[in-house]
This record gives sequence, C-alpha cells and structure tokens, in this order.
Amino acid sequence: MSKPKNLVIVESPAKRVPLLKYLGKKDFDVIASYGHMRDLIPKTGAVDPDDDFAMKYEVPEKSMKNLNAICKAVSGIENLYLATDPDREGEAISWHILQLLQEKNKLKNVAVYRIAFNEITKTAVQAAVAEPRDINMNLVYAQLARRGLDYLVGFNLSPLLWKKIRRGLSAGRVQSPALRLIVERQAEIDKFIPKEYWSIEADLQTVAKKFVAKLVEYNGKKFEQFTVTSTEQATEVETELNSVSNGILLVKLVKKTKRKRNPAAPFITSTIQQEAARKLGFSAQRTMRVAQQLYEGIDVGGGADGLITYMRTDSVHMANEALADIRSFIAERYGDENLPEQVRVFKSKSKNAQEAHEAIRPTSIRRVPTDIKQSLSQDQYKLYNLIWKRTIACQMIHATYNGVSATLLCGSDKNKFRATGSTLAIPGFMQVYQEGIDDGSDPDAEKLLPELIEGQEIPLEKIRPEQHFTEPPPKFSEASLVKTLEEYGIGRPSTYASIISTLRNREYVDIENKRFVPTDVGEVVSNFLTKYFATYVDYDFTSNLEDSLDAVAHGKQKWQALMHDFWKPFIEQVQLIGDTVQRKDVTQEQIDEKCPTCSAPLATRLGKRGKFVGCTAYPECDYTRNVDGSDAGNEPEVVEGRSCPKCGSELIIRFGKYGKFIGCSSYPKCKFIESLNKPEDTNITCPSCKKGSIVKKKSRYNTFFYSCNKYPDCRYLLKYPPLD
Repeated sequence: MSKPKNLVIVESPAKRVPLLKYLGKKDFDVIASYGHMRDLIPKTGAVDPDDDFAMKYEVPEKSMKNLNAICKAVSGIENLYLATDPDREGEAISWHILQLLQEKNKLKNVAVYRIAFNEITKTAVQAAVAEPRDINMNLVYAQLARRGLDYLVGFNLSPLLWKKIRRGLSAGRVQSPALRLIVERQAEIDKFIPKEYWSIEADLQTVAKKFVAKLVEYNGKKFEQFTVTSTEQATEVETELNSVSNGILLVKLVKKTKRKRNPAAPFITSTIQQEAARKLGFSAQRTMRVAQQLYEGIDVGGGADGLITYMRTDSVHMANEALADIRSFIAERYGDENLPEQVRVFKSKSKNAQEAHEAIRPTSIRRVPTDIKQSLSQDQYKLYNLIWKRTIACQMIHATYNGVSATLLCGSDKNKFRATGSTLAIPGFMQVYQEGIDDGSDPDAEKLLPELIEGQEIPLEKIRPEQHFTEPPPKFSEASLVKTLEEYGIGRPSTYASIISTLRNREYVDIENKRFVPTDVGEVVSNFLTKYFATYVDYDFTSNLEDSLDAVAHGKQKWQALMHDFWKPFIEQVQLIGDTVQRKDVTQEQIDEKCPTCSAPLATRLGKRGKFVGCTAYPECDYTRNVDGSDAGNEPEVVEGRSCPKCGSELIIRFGKYGKFIGCSSYPKCKFIESLNKPEDTNITCPSCKKGSIVKKKSRYNTFFYSCNKYPDCRYLLKYPPLD
C-alpha cells in the first residue's frame, strides 16, 4: 500500500484514531507533536531585550524523538495540515513545527496549511480540511509575547527572591497576583473581629403548619442587624414583646408575587472548573484533564468520537445547528411547554471573548449520558453528565416561583414581624440542572408558609432571641478563586488550572478543608512582591496586560512594543531593589515587644520551619520562641489518639532535615517514623496492576511523584508524570 500524500499533525495522539476515521487512511496519515516541540533555552539570554526581544529556542531531549518521527513522516507527502488546538498556544505550536521543518529543509514541494476545529466530529474535521488557512501570526505573536514576559519576570524576580528570602523560590507574572489574592484574604480573616448581634424570632403554629417570623420593626423603628447587640438587650425586647402579644400575632398584610429564575449560560472554561469543583469535588487540573479526554475522542460505539467541543474557551456562543438540535431534543424529551419561543442568547462577560469559538457543549445532544455510561470512566461520565445537563438547561424555559410575604403585628402596629416563603410553581430548566453556589444558602430554596388570611390571629408558641456573630470572608476554594481570577481579568481560560497547580507545587499555599491557606513562605513572598513590585502584582495592571496581549492577538498592537513598554521600568525596579533592600527587611517584621533576655526589640522572622519570634540583636542574643507564644524549646507536640505501632510509646511531631514528620517519643530506642505528607488520591486506575489507584506523593526532596496505592504489591512509579 502506497504512503498517503496528506499528513495531519495534531498535539495529542488520542486524536489520531477519530481523524483517520473521518479522513480515510488511504489519503491521510496523522501524527502527534505531543504538545510543544521546542521552548526557550532554560537559561539567561533566552530573550534578548537589546535585540528587539529576539528569542533563542531549543528542542528538549524528550521532544527529539517526536521531531525525528515527524521529519520522517513528512518525507514524500504533498500536503501538510497543521491541526494543533484552536487557541493561541495551538497556533504557536503549529508555527514552531513549521519553523523546525523549514530549518531542516523538509518541506520542499510540500504545501502547508493550518486547519482548526472546535469539535472532533466528521462534519467539523472535513470542513476544516476543505477550507484551510494560513497560520494566524497575530495569535503567534501574542503567545510569543506572553511566553517572553513570563520568562523575563521569572528569570529576573526569582534570583532576587533567592537573595532576599530563601534559595529555590520563584515568582510568576500571573501566579503572583493570584497568590496576593489568597494572602490578602487570609490577612482579612486574621484581623477580623466578630461583632455580636441578635435577631428576634417568633415560633407560630396554625392548624396546618408551624412557621417562623422575624422581627422587622420594634417600637415604631426599623429593627436592623445591630439594633440589639447584647444578651441584656435581647432579653429586654423578648420580655416586652411577650407581654404585649397576648399569645397571638395578627396577620396585617399578605403579599403574593411571582418570580422568575433564568438558567445559567452554557459552560466556558472558568465556569466548568467552578461547577466541577462545587458539584464533583474536582480540582481545576482534574477537570481540564478529563475534559481533554472527552474532547479528543472516546469510542462509545462505532469508533472514537469527540464527545464535547473544545474546552479552553471564554465564549458562550453556540452554533446554530447545535441550537436547533438542542431545541428539537428538548421538545421531544421534555415537551413543547418547556421550550421557550425564541433561542436563548447569552452574552460573554469577557470583553475579549473569542466569539468565533463556542461554549463547551456536547458534540451531539442526542448522546444521552446514561446511554454511553458503560463506555466512559467514572470521571468522564460525571463531567460529561454535567456538561450535557447544563447545555440542555440553558435552552429551556425559566423556573417560576410563587412567593409569599406576610406582615404580622405583635400587640400594635409598632411591632412587626415578617414571614416569607416560596414554592417552585413551574420547574422549567430546574428539572434538568441547577447551578451550584460557593458559600451560603440558596436564596431560592423552598420555604413553605401555610395559607394566611389578612386579619387572622395566629397562635404564638414563643418569642425567642437568637444570638449571631458576624463572620469573616471565607477562604478561597478552587471554585471561588477561579471566579475571582476571571472577575479581575487575571490569566485566561487556558491558565487557571496551571496557576493553581503552580502555587501548590511551589508550596506557597496549602489546602485545608478544600480551602486555600497561604504558607509562611507564600505570605513572605507575596508581601515582598506587593511592597517592592506593587505595579506588577496589581490586579488592574495584570488585567490591562492581558488586554494588551489580546490587542496583539487582534493585530491592534505590536508585540515588541508591548515588551519594550514592560521591560524598562521592570528591570530598573529589579536592580533598585537588589541594591537597596536587605534580607532582614524582607524576612523579619518588628513587633511591639522587648526581648526578655536583652531588652532589644523582638521580630517575627522566617526560618527553615516557618515563622518564629526572635531577637533583633541576633547573633549576640539568640532568644527565640514560637509565634503562638510558646517556648521554642517546649515539649514536642503529641499526636492525639495514636501510639507507636512498634513499642506503644507516644507519637510526636518531630523536625528533620526535610521538615516535619511523625516519630516515636522513645527514639533512639525505637526508630518508628511516618510521613506527615499523606498521599493524594487521583482517582486514576493504576495502568500496571489495574487494581490499585494512582496516588500523588511528596518525596524527601520536596518533589512530587506518582505511585500505586497497592505498593509494595505493585511497584508502579512515575517521577515526571503528565498528570502534574
């Protein structure tokens, strides 16, 4: 059989099977680049500001095999189709591949085309091949500028962090403002002082139902949040209202309303990461990994097919053909009464949204999740089900609530209670899907009231005061952090997951109860950057820089001009801080307290094990203590509820060369130790034994690796995994 004359280069090998099915093995071959083929050389000088930001590239050793395979595949073909992903990164990958093949003189008498498809379906792929285009150099320039900026920030700020804080630290152009968000939120929480307040509630009983009303007016004045702030005041109000109530409340006014609730827009990258975090407990990285699998193609019968459209998008637009099919399916499955007269049109929030792209939707709405469940992994099914339901719901009628608000008098019209309730009259889209929320309760949650009539006397069981305290703002979850990054314009759809994973891998943040908490090192790094590089971690500056990159992508700004505008003030600031700021200015903060040993001022300082309090006269005075006030030399922390499995002694938290660990209190007689870094389950089946699950672990050298949880029965190990 002769070699096909057409070659398609994609990023992922998973696309090969569906593309060959759609294009035909006789005429086409498909080969994968496995992502980027080359990158900036990983050392100083890769981007040269003195030569108009010329960039020096290299092909990493791991990519040489792929490059040689592509060079071999190109030999003898007539047409080369560059089919990398339909975004800036994909456009740049195509350009880099083209550059490499031209440098190796592999494209003589070969026509080169750029094709892109938003979904891996027969129609979309064949249409792309039928209407190829040239590489969009504006998109390439935008990616070059982004990569160049990230390189210049990293290679100039990171050495400064080494000198001023600790070796091994690094700073990123986009990650640093994200870290600042987490650190500032934690600072708000730490300085928050709860305020006491009381509500006054009435427990009422009709023949049909019990319900609760809240005091809204007292002695002719509006009863507000801080009207009552002490137990004494609350008791006084309770006593007075009970004395005038005569055991009843009088229904003064009943107001009935109808409210509509519209469905949420179809998924974009940020919203799918938020919803998958809320409803499925997925990290942003896990969500994108599973979405990639659904996009690239899964065999659900009849060969591999892409199940969803491209998952890196900020557009809520959907193709007219898809909308027509969705509306037809709704009418068939849920009835015409659940179909609005007109197509629902949603507007993208991002001012630079790529409307040529589509929202994340199933490639065929008629692939019902339950029908293909047996062909999907558990994660794939969960995410596909979420996408399918959201897509259906966005084109259904609104939900209708019947609302009731009743005003009740206590003794006179100077004391008013109010009871509210609602019922879901017409579920509409909510019979399919309801968007999750980050914190607090759903304001539309059902709360039923009995039938109330104006003039009716309702028996009063009791009036009771309820104590409350104001609460600090919540710590960021993955969902709320992604939402905030999007609102501030920090990063773009393709970067949210990498921002979060970078902060975790650098150990600038920890996760506690699925919430982000800055580490001591993360806090010091963020405070240093905020104090001395305020411009570059400023939210508006970061957002405006993203807008400038978008302007480059649209051909409205030259990428070198953007780089010049950024570089000069940035490097001047780096040099200034390097010359004028001392390490102690960054890693210690004086507190209003004297050293008990020598009377010199005390300061919080950053050490190898985190923050501690030390004397500023060090090394002449070596007084130290823990930040919580306990003596640094106190007894070690005991692990509650456990004893050494070897000798029965207490287990304690010990400090070693590589940080904290659990050890036996009888050391050195008993040398039992246990890591504090518990493995993190990825919910991925072990590819070796097929029985265990892959877990993420931290090594003694603070690097991550993956292994099977069935160790030592299964010794599967992955040191440099694509999972991370």
